[in-house]
Amino acid sequence: MRLDDGGAILRLGFGAVIAIISLVSYLASSEVNPVTGENQYISLTVEQEISLGQQSVSSMIRQYGGLYQDEEVQSAVRRIGRALVNESVARDTPWQFEFYVLNSDVINAFALPGGPVFITVGMLSQLETEEAVAGVLSHEIVHILARHSAQRIAKSDLTNGLIGAVGVASGDRETTQAAAVIGSLVNMQYGRDDELESDTLGVCIMISTGYNPEGLLEVMQVLAQARTGVQPEFFSTHPNPDNRLGAIQQTINNASEICP
Repeated sequence: MRLDDGGAILRLGFGAVIAIISLVSYLASSEVNPVTGENQYISLTVEQEISLGQQSVSSMIRQYGGLYQDEEVQSAVRRIGRALVNESVARDTPWQFEFYVLNSDVINAFALPGGPVFITVGMLSQLETEEAVAGVLSHEIVHILARHSAQRIAKSDLTNGLIGAVGVASGDRETTQAAAVIGSLVNMQYGRDDELESDTLGVCIMISTGYNPEGLLEVMQVLAQARTGVQPEFFSTHPNPDNRLGAIQQTINNASEICP
């Protein structure tokens, strides 16, 4: 056997060990979400998730041009957000919810792990009712309750471990870089199931708070119409709303059976 062959076998062995460790670690992180009742793979503790979100708030504010300098608007969004939390299942969770309006014309809203929720003034300008604002915020609140970001991080950890295994096994830098690009694409967006879950539970949160859940339908309609102009940044993290309208309406129609 040539020396090169021995090196290749050794790389394959190390690569296999890394892949196995990554996969076992991922599978060992399974736990049940008390809000959704679903089994999840989570690599962060609640405390780590909250800390991660809080540490990222300042950078998100800078990235979007700072906070919107209208305290009346900020106060109104905080009031809506706090009502959604305090009058729903979110009240009894450890997440530290905070609500911010960003001084950006892009149409976007998003949540960080652990509690921070952001909406841009560009998004607010597209919404005509308080119910629609509540629809956006309730959707983002569910992303936090369901720990969707933490799930993505766990998947990313698995992906990075497998990418490392590919690099070690192949000894090929270009192969590793290609695998990294694919991994980033896979982990970029919330999955369809995450979006539907946020829509469904978002409807339930709105109802429990006393908001008309059709406000969430208004949000989807506004976003669908916005696609004919400048592409909302919202679509970089949230899939196309067109096919979600029917599912939201069905949830509203069957809320008495679906919502706790």
